[in-house]
Amino acid sequence: MNSFLPISREDMQKKHIDQLDFVYVIGDAYVDHPSFGPAIISRMLEAHGYSVGIISQPDWKDDKSIAVLGTPRLGFLISGGNMDSMVNHYYVSKKKRQSDAYTPGGVMGKRPDHAVVVYGNLIRRTFKETPIIIGGIEASLRRLAHYDYWSDSFKRSVLLDSGADLISYGMGEKSIVEIADALAGGLPVSDITFIKGTVFKARTEDCFYDEIRLPSYEEMKNDKKQYAVSFKIQYDNTDPFTGKMLVEEYPHNVYVVQNPPQEPLTTEEMDYVYDLPYTRRAHPSYDASGGVPATKEIQFSLISNRGCFGGCSFCALTFHQGRIVQTRSHDSILKEAKQMTCSKDFKGYIHDVGGPTANFRQPSCAKQLKHGVCRNKQCLYPKPCQNMTADHTDYIALLRKLRKLPKVKKVFIRSGIRFDYLLADKNETFFDELIKYHVSGQLKVAPEHICDTVLRRMGKPSNSVFEQFLKKYKQKNDKFHMNQYVVPYLMSSHPGSTLKEAVALAEYIRDLGYMPQQVQDFYPTPSTMSTVMYYTGIDPRDMSSVYVVKNPHEKAMQRALIQYKNPENYDLVKEALRLCHREDLIGFDKKCLIPPRKLKKKGRK
Repeated sequence: MNSFLPISREDMQKKHIDQLDFVYVIGDAYVDHPSFGPAIISRMLEAHGYSVGIISQPDWKDDKSIAVLGTPRLGFLISGGNMDSMVNHYYVSKKKRQSDAYTPGGVMGKRPDHAVVVYGNLIRRTFKETPIIIGGIEASLRRLAHYDYWSDSFKRSVLLDSGADLISYGMGEKSIVEIADALAGGLPVSDITFIKGTVFKARTEDCFYDEIRLPSYEEMKNDKKQYAVSFKIQYDNTDPFTGKMLVEEYPHNVYVVQNPPQEPLTTEEMDYVYDLPYTRRAHPSYDASGGVPATKEIQFSLISNRGCFGGCSFCALTFHQGRIVQTRSHDSILKEAKQMTCSKDFKGYIHDVGGPTANFRQPSCAKQLKHGVCRNKQCLYPKPCQNMTADHTDYIALLRKLRKLPKVKKVFIRSGIRFDYLLADKNETFFDELIKYHVSGQLKVAPEHICDTVLRRMGKPSNSVFEQFLKKYKQKNDKFHMNQYVVPYLMSSHPGSTLKEAVALAEYIRDLGYMPQQVQDFYPTPSTMSTVMYYTGIDPRDMSSVYVVKNPHEKAMQRALIQYKNPENYDLVKEALRLCHREDLIGFDKKCLIPPRKLKKKGRK
């Protein structure tokens, strides 16, 4: 049976380890499952002969909490967790969340705000010379200067604020092993400047070459337009085949240097990563507190791919996993599925087979693995590229094999379908089988909005594409005598959306006969195109000005319009309609959104 990595001195003694090679400090609970980044990185290092110990959610107010496993031989690793710690802690309203799915028992407050920075400085106070390598989503998306929504400020690279020596950005399996080998070979961490997928600090210009100079931190801090310029350059250099070294200058001759991304994993390499000896569960020390809530979502789900060529403006995948889709083999996925079916808790349902986008099972075109993705062109936006390969054949074959496994009753797809890619496939076999076998009563898709002016800023297809999908979805449900619904994800207050567009969205929802239970306000997270628009008022793609709603009251009105039937939203909806001179939508006609006055509920007898 697979065993967990050491979390205490006693564990080290049982494994006959006097000194660990690496100590990994993480903001989440310790979950040894490949859906959790620290599990992959630590198992990769272990597979290459390095010992790793885990310090999960240390008390950042106690310096001793970071020393419980002693001084590592090669260095400390830090991850803030599977989410940016600020997103983990706060709603878009900046109010504190009540629970943390990545903490035992769902308890909130077990990690600090800006966890990577806090953990880095906590370690550096005690271990003055030990190398510190930071990684994971928080470090990856804050690797260069960035806008921080929660403090409404322009921050330096997290490399400088954390006191770390290196960032391993992106997924990091290749770069972390190269870093470990360099350190084990006696190379000072300050000399590790050559590894793809890393960011390092430099004091002289001798450390970089053939680089692209970004606007300096001071230039960007003083002129938001320069940040938009910088971000566009960064965005154009996220490809491992065409990306250049990027250099960002700071005061006092300090340079933050980003090497090009690590190359995508081959199918064989992906299989290797997911076949490492994970226990595939949370550490048993959490059982008494009720376990880790986030594991319920992944216990019976299968990761089949990573990367996304969808290119949505509000998504950070381009900066973290990249646009080139990487896939596991059928054999690897089936092997994991068979292991699932042996669990005493398995009820016959595989909850998901997918990744960032479930129905991407190959790069968007044949040239990507040799020449990289196009710099100034998207695969699906504004229309599918004529060179794109829209083919679900491999995904169909995989799903059919999973459906035939003993003990499997149903295989669901829940991680999201790109409906524009689905429609681009002339062969409708996958669409048919999706309806017949893989929808659990309702299919969640993400049109996000219906106004083309907003969709353009989002990098999403025009509303006519969604309309085409809805029509075909209904036709196929009728054909197979099924009654399954589409649940559209909708977003309010995205850059480019005024009250006028919000009213148009409300009218569309009215005509659709659908009232969303949940609405996502646009959330400005680090390193997305949309966040840059929010901060600068500029679209980096063409440097055009963008309307941005920042007033909390207007944001509340835009959100309320999407849920106009909710009595609690009446006053906000009425105010918004009057401001837009749309009093025609106030009345008792079937086209009206609200009645002329707030109707009181009748009390119970």
